[in-house]
Order: sequence, then C-alpha cells, then structure tokens
Amino acid sequence: MTIAVSPGSYDPITLGHLDIIRRAAALFDEVVVGVAKNSSKSALLDADQRVALAETACADIPGVRVELVPGLLVDFCREIGATVIAKGLRGGADFDAELPMALMNRHLVGVETVFIPGDPALAHIASSLVKDVARFGGSIDDCVPDGVSSVLRAALDGTVVGSRNPPKQGVS
Repeated sequence: MTIAVSPGSYDPITLGHLDIIRRAAALFDEVVVGVAKNSSKSALLDADQRVALAETACADIPGVRVELVPGLLVDFCREIGATVIAKGLRGGADFDAELPMALMNRHLVGVETVFIPGDPALAHIASSLVKDVARFGGSIDDCVPDGVSSVLRAALDGTVVGSRNPPKQGVS
C-alpha cells in the first residue's frame, strides 16, 4: 500500500489544495493531508482550525485523512509509513521553491516527491491571496470550500479593512 502525504500550512485550505488532494487520491492508496507549521509564515488560523477545515473539505474523498504534522515532515512521513510526498505546482516559481525541499527530503530519509501540476483555472488561488482579499472585504467564496469563508472572516474580525464593524476593544 502506497501512502502519500500532501503537506501544507492550509491557512486556509483552498479549492486549489483540494484539486491536488483529489488528484493525489486517484494515484495513491492513501493520502494523508499533513497540516503543518511553516516556520517562514505566521498562521492566521490555529492548527486545530486548519485541521478541522481540512477534515470537512476532504470528508467526501475516499482514501484521504487529515493529520497534524508536529515537526519535520520527513519524520512524520517515517512515522506513518509514507513513501511519497505529493505537492502541487502552479508555475515555475513553485517549482523553484519546492525542488530544494524535495531533494532535502529524499536526502534525509529517501522519501520521493511527486509534483502534480495544478489546474490552470485555479492557478491564481493561493492561501495568502485569499487572506488578503478577505482582509479587504472581498468575496472569497469561489476560492475556498464551503465553511472556510466564515471561519476566515471570523478570524479577521476587527482587522478587515473597510469593515462596517469597528475593531473590538480589549477589556482591561
């Protein structure tokens, strides 16, 4: 049985992520969506929220489960018996960023990385852009799975630029 990990910060999970997860599920016996902490990013949603949103979004995809990655991805892969990392690529910049990580992961534990080209219709969707659009009050419903938009807006409550609701004041 081939277990693949589809890792990401999923802050928040998007339709682009789901495209890659669905396609990976068609290639491997089991896909574990690994919700990880990206040390170069500051997450808006906490780990439990990101896991819960991913679980809901992936609930209808056979052979997919969601787990939190507590540390190094390669250690997680070894612990769950994964031999493949499945990553989506939107374009050349993604490849340039992902290739060194793929080579290091193979160097450390021998796990191979498979790159899945993203659907061109979703190539403009990135979690960071989704958060920016939401932060300025724009619609993101067609970029994220059901339920994600409301959770994201709640996390941004008080920080949405141009919001009709004033920021909530802290209690002293």
